Amino acid sequence: MHQTPKNYIVDTNVLIENPYSILSLRNGNENNIYIPYHVLIELNSLKTNARLRHIVAKVIDVLLENREHIRFIRNDASVSRFTEEVVDNFILREIKDSPEIADPILVTNDRILQLQAGMLDIASEEFKDSKPFESESQLYTGFCDNGAEPLPNSFRWVEGKPVLHSPGGDRAVTWQHTPWNIKPRSVYQNLALELIMDDAIDLVSVQSEAGFGKTYLALAAALYLTLEKRRFEKIYVLKPTIELGAKLGFLPGAIEEKMEPYVRYIMDLVLKLHAQRPANKIFADPEAHAPRYNTKRFEILPLAFIRGMNIENAIVIVDECQNLSRAEVRALLTRMGEGVKCLCLGDTSQVDNPYLSESNNGLNWIVRKFKGFDNYAHIVLKGDRSRGPITDLVLRSKL
Repeated sequence: MHQTPKNYIVDTNVLIENPYSILSLRNGNENNIYIPYHVLIELNSLKTNARLRHIVAKVIDVLLENREHIRFIRNDASVSRFTEEVVDNFILREIKDSPEIADPILVTNDRILQLQAGMLDIASEEFKDSKPFESESQLYTGFCDNGAEPLPNSFRWVEGKPVLHSPGGDRAVTWQHTPWNIKPRSVYQNLALELIMDDAIDLVSVQSEAGFGKTYLALAAALYLTLEKRRFEKIYVLKPTIELGAKLGFLPGAIEEKMEPYVRYIMDLVLKLHAQRPANKIFADPEAHAPRYNTKRFEILPLAFIRGMNIENAIVIVDECQNLSRAEVRALLTRMGEGVKCLCLGDTSQVDNPYLSESNNGLNWIVRKFKGFDNYAHIVLKGDRSRGPITDLVLRSKL
């Protein structure tokens, strides 16, 4: 039985939440899609928003690619004066002044607009298939689909076991890494350690939400590779200081004291690892009540301090890489000399730098530009267990 096509009018918020929503609503050639002219005006005003412009650009791409299958509503109601009325009113008026559209259905996640539409006898519904924007560092998980050409240092599942596609040959990862006496809480943490421990991989990026142990894993591996295996002479931890409160320069004391509010959690993790297994060599006096780092073996630096440096024979951990710009990442990575392994950690869904976005940030640029090189690897950490039961609750509930 042939079903009558539905006429969907799509609101701006739906397009921003999922640029591909029009494809879902169109359902092949089954339904008709209409875009009010004032939606385009709203998109035009949002394209200068630093947090949304990458999504607006994707929306425009989708609209252009599918313009033969989209109908744009423009009529007498399309002429607006923004000082007098809000855009939503014009969207509703454009729909009402389009009698050629039979039984229009406004698709919007704006509940007030749904109420306003009901008052004008315009049917409306929520877009239930909303999918948040994902950056390349989230989309490329480090795994390749079976049958697809695998990227260097990517994994695939073979008979329930993870197999690493290494330039030196494929190998099934059937063992568990326990650097510095820590045990991975998930198969993904173990695979991240597999990449970090691989001598042939110089640069590893790790993406995950908060609570999946990125920094803890990196520090444990760094202690193991430096103090036990002696592959490196020193550990550097580099951290961008996104200052939401007091400025770094206004804080008292030397650089270690200025950095302390930003890196206190790193000391907590180091002391936790030190309790697991003594790491005396990275402290000036490991017996001190508030131990200080031995800067010949372990050093935490703000990003600005690596300019002009030439780092050699060290393992470098770059924490919160999503808060670095593309230029800063380039400046940072060009400081890496011989015998360096670099671990770039971050979560592109938590960008604190007001000048960056989920798409335009250092971690995403690393994945975008280095994916496919033999000495680079990337992995997304996921799983059920994380920092603790409350963090687990947040992650499972998708708060």
